[in-house]
Amino acid sequence: MKIIVGLGNPEEKYLKTFHNMGYIAVGDVAAKLDVKFKKKECEAYTAEANVSGEKIILARPVTYMNNSGRAVKQLLAKYRASAEDLIILYDDYDIPKGAVRIRPSGSAGTHNGMRSVIAEIGTSAFTRIRIGIRDPEINIPIINYVLAEVRKEDYELFISACGRAADAAIAIASGEPVELVMTKYNG
Repeated sequence: MKIIVGLGNPEEKYLKTFHNMGYIAVGDVAAKLDVKFKKKECEAYTAEANVSGEKIILARPVTYMNNSGRAVKQLLAKYRASAEDLIILYDDYDIPKGAVRIRPSGSAGTHNGMRSVIAEIGTSAFTRIRIGIRDPEINIPIINYVLAEVRKEDYELFISACGRAADAAIAIASGEPVELVMTKYNG
């Protein structure tokens, strides 16, 4: 079993913001696996799929970004999964816009949603797929930046990055070693 969680904020007004890259990417996973987010459980909207015979739970927490860990903890408990079964998709201000970076573990960096996940589940030993959002041309406080809408001229770049992140999540969920997927998608 794998649980793929896209971090973001549930309201419509956040839909096209930088902080919703995880939501968009897990939506891409759902589209590629031909499933829909129909169920609300564990403070998240979920969908279920199978990849190479492996059960996959896709989730979009409704706890808002800074409390994402609550939903993740509940999902792990409900599905009797461990942190090793977890893949988190999220935006990362520390990575250049449009880049995708995969890591098998690590710190939260500047990301409050990841701080919440690590604090709630008690470990940082889970796979994360980060979508870079940093634009050196924009110089505003991080909190204002991540909640700003993606500029129209950059939208396709971010949609492409979310698609690559989704492909990477599916590859890992289907059993490809994280190191091999990192080689393919990091950059």
